[in-house]
Amino acid sequence: MSALDLISGEAELGSEEEDDSFDEATGEAKRKANGVNGTNGHFDDSSEEEDDDDDEEAAAAIRKDFIVEDDEEPEERERRRRERKKRRREEREEEEAGLDEEDLDLIGEANPDFKRRAPSEPKLKRLKRGHKQDKDVSRSRGVDDIFDSEEEGEDDNFRAQRQSHRTDHRNLHDEFADFIEEDFDDRDGNLDDDDADVARPTGRTYTEIKEAAGLDEIALEDMKAAFGEGDDYDWALDLQDREEDGEQRALDSEDVETTTKGLELKDVFEPSQLAERLLTDEDNAIRAADVPERFQLARKPFKDLVLTAEQFKEECIWVSDLVWERRKNEPDNELDPSFKEPLRKSVAKVLEFMVSDEYEVPFIFQHRRDYLIHMEKRLLLQDHLWRVFDLDLKFRALVEKRNALSDTYQRLRDLVDFRDEVFEEMLPAAVTMEELQDVQDYLHFQHASKLADLAALNASNASNGTHRRPGSSKALFERIRNSSVYGLVRAFGITADAFAQNALKEGRRQYTEDPTDRPDDLADSESIMDPPDYSSGAQCLKAAKAMFAEEIFLSPKMRKVMRRAYYTDGVVDCFRTDKGLRRIDESHPYYEFKYLRNQRITEIAPQSGLILKMIRAEEEGLIEIKIRIQNAESFRKKLYSEIESDNFSEIADAWNRARREVLDTALLKLNKLMARLVKENLRSQCEDEIAMKCRQEFSRRLDQAPYKPRGMALGTTPRVLAMSNGANALGRDPVCWAYIDDEGRVLENGKLTDLFLGDPDRGQSDGVDVEALVKLVERRKPDLIGLSGWSADTRKLYKLLEEIIERKDLPGTVWDDDGIERREKLDLIIVNDEVARLYQTSPRAQVEHPGFAPLTRYCVALAKYLQNPLTEYAALQKDIISITLDPAQAYVPQDKIFRWLETVYVDTVNMVGVDINEAVSDPYIQNLLPYVCGLGHRKAQQLIKVINLNGGSVSSRAELVGDPDQQRLGAVGPRVWSNCSSFLYIVFDSTDQDSDYLDNTRVHPEDYDLGRKMAADALELDEEDIEAETSENGPGAIVRKLVRDDQQERVNDLILEEYAEQLEKNFHQKKRTTLETIRLELQAPYEEIRESFALLSSEEIFTMFTGETKETLYEGMVVPVSIKKVGEDYIEARMDCGIEGTVPAIEISNRPDVPPKQLFQQFQTVQAKVMYLNRKTLAATFTLREEELRIPERKDHDRLPGEWDDTQEREDKESMKEKNDVSGRTQRVIKHPLFKPFNSAQAQEYLGSQARGDVVIRPSSNGADHLAVTWKVSDNIYQHIDVLELDKSSQFSSGGTLKIGGKYTYTDLDELIVNHVKAMAKKVDEMMTHEKYQNGTKAETERWLSTYTEANPKRSVYAFCIDPKHPGYFFLCFKAGQHAALQSWPVKVIPQAFELQKHPYPNMMTLCNGFKLLYSNMLSGKRR
Repeated sequence: MSALDLISGEAELGSEEEDDSFDEATGEAKRKANGVNGTNGHFDDSSEEEDDDDDEEAAAAIRKDFIVEDDEEPEERERRRRERKKRRREEREEEEAGLDEEDLDLIGEANPDFKRRAPSEPKLKRLKRGHKQDKDVSRSRGVDDIFDSEEEGEDDNFRAQRQSHRTDHRNLHDEFADFIEEDFDDRDGNLDDDDADVARPTGRTYTEIKEAAGLDEIALEDMKAAFGEGDDYDWALDLQDREEDGEQRALDSEDVETTTKGLELKDVFEPSQLAERLLTDEDNAIRAADVPERFQLARKPFKDLVLTAEQFKEECIWVSDLVWERRKNEPDNELDPSFKEPLRKSVAKVLEFMVSDEYEVPFIFQHRRDYLIHMEKRLLLQDHLWRVFDLDLKFRALVEKRNALSDTYQRLRDLVDFRDEVFEEMLPAAVTMEELQDVQDYLHFQHASKLADLAALNASNASNGTHRRPGSSKALFERIRNSSVYGLVRAFGITADAFAQNALKEGRRQYTEDPTDRPDDLADSESIMDPPDYSSGAQCLKAAKAMFAEEIFLSPKMRKVMRRAYYTDGVVDCFRTDKGLRRIDESHPYYEFKYLRNQRITEIAPQSGLILKMIRAEEEGLIEIKIRIQNAESFRKKLYSEIESDNFSEIADAWNRARREVLDTALLKLNKLMARLVKENLRSQCEDEIAMKCRQEFSRRLDQAPYKPRGMALGTTPRVLAMSNGANALGRDPVCWAYIDDEGRVLENGKLTDLFLGDPDRGQSDGVDVEALVKLVERRKPDLIGLSGWSADTRKLYKLLEEIIERKDLPGTVWDDDGIERREKLDLIIVNDEVARLYQTSPRAQVEHPGFAPLTRYCVALAKYLQNPLTEYAALQKDIISITLDPAQAYVPQDKIFRWLETVYVDTVNMVGVDINEAVSDPYIQNLLPYVCGLGHRKAQQLIKVINLNGGSVSSRAELVGDPDQQRLGAVGPRVWSNCSSFLYIVFDSTDQDSDYLDNTRVHPEDYDLGRKMAADALELDEEDIEAETSENGPGAIVRKLVRDDQQERVNDLILEEYAEQLEKNFHQKKRTTLETIRLELQAPYEEIRESFALLSSEEIFTMFTGETKETLYEGMVVPVSIKKVGEDYIEARMDCGIEGTVPAIEISNRPDVPPKQLFQQFQTVQAKVMYLNRKTLAATFTLREEELRIPERKDHDRLPGEWDDTQEREDKESMKEKNDVSGRTQRVIKHPLFKPFNSAQAQEYLGSQARGDVVIRPSSNGADHLAVTWKVSDNIYQHIDVLELDKSSQFSSGGTLKIGGKYTYTDLDELIVNHVKAMAKKVDEMMTHEKYQNGTKAETERWLSTYTEANPKRSVYAFCIDPKHPGYFFLCFKAGQHAALQSWPVKVIPQAFELQKHPYPNMMTLCNGFKLLYSNMLSGKRR
């Protein structure tokens, strides 16, 4: 039996032996173990098993007196069969529960990831039934059980009915769990009484359920009928039981087939469920194949493609040329042109390793590094190796398409004996997908009729991208080609291919010949006209020109001419659209290219972010990108000279005019095509470039070791005290903290509220929490304090903690300095919190720390990031996309970004290595396994399962491929093992004779002999000594002796160059760097080689605390500020991002005679210009002077003359000003940063590209005492709020009291925005991120509900979706069972709550439970 039989077929979704019993009184799970029933405490010893037979015989005798052996015999037999089945299940459970801890450890069940080994038949593992059946089996006998004994002679039917009724009551909460689910958040460990009544814990009794729901028994029965009984998979369990019994009963035909072949997971579960858990047949095939998983997934489209020797040589040249072009343009390139040939040989060798040997990038970089070096210079780095891997895939796609075209052409030749020299010349010369597409277009145009005949003979001709392109024009040109009019096309004197060859300047020039007649005369001749379609000369000439133009347009060589011209002399122009005229103002991010002109492609191509932003703006309809050839008229005249004849005559002039007309027609189509293709190619290249930049930035973040306290070795895990105020105000809100020891355990956490230092000179004492912090540090002795947050107050907290450490002399790590014990003050650092922000609210955090507040979880993540950044990033998995690595990242498809980021995981994990035995037991380390060379998510799962089956640990790398003699299953195949073995290490145990020191190093097993040879030479052992030592203690004895004698440094005396020369001479293997690796590993196995922990720069801290960057906040920028304090000669103000600053007296106004308090007041929001910005201290200086505010801010762009259309910009500004001046009513101006002089349509256009919840304040059409507030609810959904202004001091001023709907009252616009609009936007976000929200229309949601209930007939389901016709409203759609009608209730978003049936609910949890109670009460009322 192989490992595949045990783990690769059908997975176990939870076996009965894993179930816990359930304590109804406490609600806690209990484990049955050591043969003791966890409920009654009685021992299940062997005597009870022996009594079972007697009990069964006695029961049979009793039944004999009450069972009539007549027509009821089949039913009775079926009942007895069910009882036997149940009894066998109970016996199995008791037997499994009786295993002691040694048995559990032996089979690996003690490991939380253990999956039980199952027999090959039946294949389906028993489905997990839930806690209620354990409870039923193990509960004590009570009053309800008095009459259960069959010895009492009770009527079977009555007993069954009563038992069923009792079971319904006992398990009613399970039926309710289907629809009436528990949404209460108990993060703090307790619930209010009212909440607890609604929450319905699983252990509730029937009476408690009725009291909580407010329903009687009849209503509950209705609910049960509507929401099902939880027996969705009973049919699968029944089929399995029949298999176990060996019964061949009269099932329907489908069940007979299923029973015969054995149930599989795909027979029970949805394909999407299997795909999510990587349990499909395809996933199992990937597990089974002895090929690296990443290779299988990447090469899946080309799995049937086998490169020939010639194609492989071509690939080596093709890939190396592209790599060289990239290499020589890199800023840090050290290779001169003489390295081109060595690089080509290196690329060829890398491709051989990847294609023939199937080695992944980390293996090549680590164990074949000698092939990447020439003259002590690295030809290829890891970035280049991944580039080679990517180019290999692109070349395979190229070859596959080329093969398909070649095959189509050959089949055409088999059908009709002909040759197409243009196709045969251009197909081998095509080296890009664009050129191959040109050849394909040519083939389908030139031989359309033959392809149609071939398709008719072979209806299955749909092969690999060679479909005919539909279009009626093809039929038209086929008619021309098959008519006599085509003679007029030949009369042009030159073919399209010959003309294109002239334009390419390749080969001998082709000359144009003129006919003896003028074009119109020749067209009128009988030899040309072909009635009835072409019955006049004008028709014939027009058709001939169109045909010749199409031939030029579809000529592969001509397209090559145009493509070359566009890439060398192409320019890009941006033109704003009417929509862009209004939407893109000077503060808009797209303004930098609104009037951009004459940008050469060669110069703009490196600006990947700019190009992608321009393309996004074009997709939004704001600009139009036009690509053209610079000096197009000169280019056109050059082409004229290549198609015209050199003759001088009236006839030659007439034909040359016709040729120019044909070329103009072809150029129109070619320019349109090339502009589109160049734009697509630029986009693809820019996306790749941004993805590569993200890879490089992510590599920098991953390549950092744990934070190293002073005096400790690099790689030591520190003890961390993490603290944060989050977004809270310091001094008003608590500061959360968590202490994590060096094993990653959270030992303590809490909050500090009264945290401030007093002033002894003034008699002011410290806050009480200062002493608590000091005692905490003295008790736990952390190596450092890690601090972070997302508000400017975090900088204040940093300064406060810095002062506390200094004043209280808080000690840090004790370290030894040449025998002298040293201790310095406790380290305090600001930590990068991008991982912690994602972790704090993630499902993983809630599972790992369910009782912690989100900010405490945030602190835990900060500490673990300090202890090992790699494991924290790896645990994010696909959420890593949420981290911004490049400003243009948002313009690149996420799957492309993630694919490149995965390569960074692979590089870093294999550089660090994985302790395989630690990975078996530690889920955090398991997150690294999929990125080990050769593995992947599927093979990593298989690896862990097989290790558990083998006993739960690995003692040598060789064990991973299996050992039949020791009954060890193979976890990986030989080829995958070659890839992964050196990156999975086993900690060396000097007390274990079988432990191999080299298994704990980066040395690959293929090089163990070299390592042992080097150890023997370092110890100066002769052959006899070596043989004696190895024969007694095994092959690893020499290295073990080297380590035991502490002689590792002696390997530094070896001359490795001579070793390397001998290996290359005798075995043709380059091993110089491998020998150096062995030398280092023998002295320090798997030494930490990552860079030191990276401290944040001032700019990074500034962005983390404020959310601003150099592009979004800079000196000279006008921003809204809130006035905190108005002094006699100064003003203190604060920006929205939290940065505080002052306004000096000279910058307050132009009227020094007016006191500031008469001009401004506290809490007022005004416009201010940033005069000075200190990004380190988060402080600023502002000005409020009107003349300064009127000076428009404008970013300086380095542009040459002619690259910006100043004329168009000036005209647009004047046009917009005129439109505002001639508007129908007096234009109101409110001094607020969100005020815009828009109407409703303009407001919606402006908000179209903004984020959800963004706001525009605008004039209202309801009069001067009204304002309108428009906010973005969701994409293309906007709510317009009418605001009534009261207490107005003048007609144009803002009201002192603002009312909305007669219900909500606010004192100013800022309060209204925060407490009304933003509050509703927050509720919209809460709704749209909830698990019950469906991102589609109401019809799509109802279809989903219907599909769900059809797949689960006895279940009910509900979901929310947005109501686009009524902004601010959502639909609550539900379906109470398969045959129930679809229903929907409106949900209104109001400030701080949701409103359903006129009942407000503060959050989604209470809304969901409120709906369920309302629906239950509605059912109850109907029943009454």
